[in-house]
Amino acid sequence: MTPISPTPISPTDARALIARGALLVDVREADEHARTRLPGAHNMPLSRLVPIDPGTAPAIIYHCRSGARTAAHASRLDAASPCPAYVLEGGLEGWRKAGLPVIKEAGQPIELMRQVQIAAGLLILTGLILGLTVAPGFIALSAFVGCGLTFAGVTGWCGMARLLSLMPWNRRARA
Repeated sequence: MTPISPTPISPTDARALIARGALLVDVREADEHARTRLPGAHNMPLSRLVPIDPGTAPAIIYHCRSGARTAAHASRLDAASPCPAYVLEGGLEGWRKAGLPVIKEAGQPIELMRQVQIAAGLLILTGLILGLTVAPGFIALSAFVGCGLTFAGVTGWCGMARLLSLMPWNRRARA
């Protein structure tokens, strides 16, 4: 059995390593990082992950929200690390459960993917309700949204996310 790389690290051990100069890297997207983040975390989304400059820190600790993203992309994170690399066990949620400080900016918009989920869910329910109560043709709205979600899952491109990112409430997070 090959060792897991980067090495999992507990929130309390991570905090001690950060105090000794380790670099804390948040691999979530910028909109997620803007709303809730760990103190001192640098944002480097997986979608734009680049090798980290050697000499930046004696160690690198990667984190996401729950630890699932960092675990799924461990080999990419290890390849981007010129020094010992760690993944925070439980991610941001594990850090919070350990009683460590988290910066939360409620004034920031909710994460874009959550906005897509909310909008898609509401459009599907609206199409279904209107199809059952007004005219059966409204069920096509639900089918259209379902096709859009399937297309987004297959191609990685989401038109609804693009549209929502242009909304006024999201402009602050992109800046």
